[in-house]
Amino acid sequence: MPQFRLSEAAGLLGVSDDTVRRWVRAGQLTAGTDSAGRKVIDGAELAAFAREQAAEPGDPSAVGRSARNRLVGLVTEVITDKVMAQVELQCGPHRVVSLMSSEAVRELGLRPGVLAVAVVKATQVVVETPGGAQ
Repeated sequence: MPQFRLSEAAGLLGVSDDTVRRWVRAGQLTAGTDSAGRKVIDGAELAAFAREQAAEPGDPSAVGRSARNRLVGLVTEVITDKVMAQVELQCGPHRVVSLMSSEAVRELGLRPGVLAVAVVKATQVVVETPGGAQ
């Protein structure tokens, strides 16, 4: 089972090392030690904790849909020409880029600072692991 040093766990969760240490002291995460004597957290426990801690902003559209991958964020950039547009959103730590018609951008009123939801429905999602991961 993979293990992550506290600093690695902090990076994956988007928090400081001190925050992870506080969670360990509070018993919210369990830290063991690796062969080098460093504090580590079990990968499965870290994944479950990450899921519990995920603070997903509510979807303001209140629309039912089959797509489960909804990323709420702010429009950060819109580049348009006569026919097509590129819209960039910042959804938490994730940058999402969408290509759409310029007409759609106008109809939706997309411009920097606007709250938007990126909805992803994909039959193919590529999942990669770092070299040597097992």
